[in-house]
Amino acid sequence: MKKLISFLLVAVMVLSMTACGTEATTADESVKIGVILVGDENEGYTYSHIEGIQQAAAAVGIPEENIIWKYSVPEDESCYEAAVDLVDQGCTAIFSNSYGHQSFVQQAAGDYPEVQFVAMTGDTAANSGLSNFSNAFTSVYESRYVSGIVAGLKVAELVDAGVLADENFDADGNVKIGYVGAYPYAEVVSGYTAFFLGIKSVYENVSMEVTYTNSWFDIAAEGEAANSLMADGCVIIGQHADSTGAPTAVEAALTAGKVAYSVGYNVDMTSVAPTAALTSASNNWSVYYTEAFQAVLNGEKIPTNWAKGYADNAVAITALGASCAEGTQENVDAAIAAIKDGSLHVFDVNAFTVGGEHLSTYLVDMDGDFEDDDEEAIWDGYFHESELRAAPSFDIRIDGITELSAE
Repeated sequence: MKKLISFLLVAVMVLSMTACGTEATTADESVKIGVILVGDENEGYTYSHIEGIQQAAAAVGIPEENIIWKYSVPEDESCYEAAVDLVDQGCTAIFSNSYGHQSFVQQAAGDYPEVQFVAMTGDTAANSGLSNFSNAFTSVYESRYVSGIVAGLKVAELVDAGVLADENFDADGNVKIGYVGAYPYAEVVSGYTAFFLGIKSVYENVSMEVTYTNSWFDIAAEGEAANSLMADGCVIIGQHADSTGAPTAVEAALTAGKVAYSVGYNVDMTSVAPTAALTSASNNWSVYYTEAFQAVLNGEKIPTNWAKGYADNAVAITALGASCAEGTQENVDAAIAAIKDGSLHVFDVNAFTVGGEHLSTYLVDMDGDFEDDDEEAIWDGYFHESELRAAPSFDIRIDGITELSAE
């Protein structure tokens, strides 16, 4: 089926180019691409990469058999060994999709300078001194903000309907929101903060509790975390974790009579949460991989740092669920348009406080050593996420959000 889909995509591309009077070009079929994945097609984040790679390969004309896959590679020395094996198989560009792979991918890049390596969500390429090592990530914080708008409108609807109980409010009268995070990394902090600010943009009186599973993919732990947050009265459960564990738990709770709804990540969650799922923040990885593969085919360097969002259709939210509040689509469309035209900045410093104060300055450590490479991230009134480097760097703990179980 994958080969059939790839064939059809290529056919559509060729026909469209011919119709426009443009002669299609044929890729060098000797080019081989290596892919190191932290999971497989059963894990949402990895599945979105697989889809993006297949679509990009079809778009630029790289045969599917020239994509060599390494699935479920641990974030340890196994990653370096996988990279070396891909080099031995003739790959000229190798992509890894997990932050924990970065040091091993960078090691391989140092050992094999004739091969290009990319570590997704990584943050060391610019200062690595390696011309064949790159980082990439989408500006997914933008779609997390928009998914927060979806959640905020649902909160407003629930408050107006008078269906929330005392347990759903904190001591200050704020509606409780929950979030299942994988690790207390900047990538996760940036995402949950954007989600929270999206909610507050349409319903101000909320607070959020974040609990960590310390795993990117753990169905049981994510479900338990969601249940714990709902037991504490949280009415919306967001997530930066890669399984269907949290949405499944929220659907079961809603069916049992609890007021609770879910906002997922990577993929549409309505298959496991047909009533509870409102939407999911997602990435369109084909945008990045098409650019990167074309650079390889052209004999060019893959960009050292790549991060694009709504303006380039690299991020999105999935179709709105049946339980979304009335008017949600109109609000979503308006927010996306404002992000695209630059009139809305997710991390506007006037939208949040830290210790009761608005920030005017924040230094980002560019390679983790806090030695002479800190760069200012706030200017023109907002934090410039994913502009100094591809990976998220917003690791600020803002007022209104409480981390419950970071280790």
